[in-house]
Amino acid sequence: MSENRFISDAINASGETAQDRVKLAAMVAEAGTNAGPATTVEDGPSDASILNFALNLEYLEAEFYLRGATGQGLPEDMVGGIGTPGQVYGGRQVDFRSPLIKNIAREIAMDEQAHVAFLRSALGGAAVARPRISLDHSFTAAATAAGLIEPGQIFDAYANDRNFLFAAFLFEDVGVTAFKGAAPFISNKTYLDAAAGLLATEAYHAGIVRATLFSEGLADDSVFEVVHKISALRNTVSGPGDDDQDLGNRDVANLVPTDAYGRTFGRSAAQILNIVYLGAQSGTSGGFYPDGLNGDIVHGTGPSED
Repeated sequence: MSENRFISDAINASGETAQDRVKLAAMVAEAGTNAGPATTVEDGPSDASILNFALNLEYLEAEFYLRGATGQGLPEDMVGGIGTPGQVYGGRQVDFRSPLIKNIAREIAMDEQAHVAFLRSALGGAAVARPRISLDHSFTAAATAAGLIEPGQIFDAYANDRNFLFAAFLFEDVGVTAFKGAAPFISNKTYLDAAAGLLATEAYHAGIVRATLFSEGLADDSVFEVVHKISALRNTVSGPGDDDQDLGNRDVANLVPTDAYGRTFGRSAAQILNIVYLGAQSGTSGGFYPDGLNGDIVHGTGPSED
């Protein structure tokens, strides 16, 4: 098969829309590079659908960290696109007492904003808009479901350093398993390489958050109990399987959640959606995305609302 055919196949496999394919073709032509052959996974989503799914998740993480670190969310020129645009509710700058946690929040915030910029650039005109995001009621719902607070109480993720870390823990492992689970469905090697880079960054983030929480736990055993409850909640709502892992305890740490072969595990898109919708029965919206995601991949394992 000729080089031009390779490029054409990769563009067709990666294009969510005709406009997307035109954009990708222009990018390849400008770069003068070979995008490589497409090995489309039968009946799998297009690469652009996967990238848009990732973009929805990056919107959430970027808004969470940016507001905690800087008091401001994404700029207006980074939130538009295809689908129903939405506002972000909740979130404010944290009055960090620990210089370490303050710097962690700032660095991760900048990384997540860069991820949004990268995915939007890669998708071009096919990029979805930021959906409506809850950073207030959703955390209270998650904390209640996990047994961290009693019904009627409020969990404020931005109240202090430790609450912010607990909220970050809820997200970070999810991002790692999302990219790991999506990797087999990405047919374009260029995008697979990019996804691997994003996965590595998210893994660094998760590791930093887990190690910092472990350090907090050495000073206060209750931290291990809270992390265990958050992990148990993710495990329950994500669906079948028992693979989510907490931090262990002060005597036996579990900083890196892996299988028996030292590998991180992946989750399907539906399992990820179950977590961010805060329930396996939520269907196509709920939790951190009150109106659901934008794009083609929006359905958890709950009943369809169509």
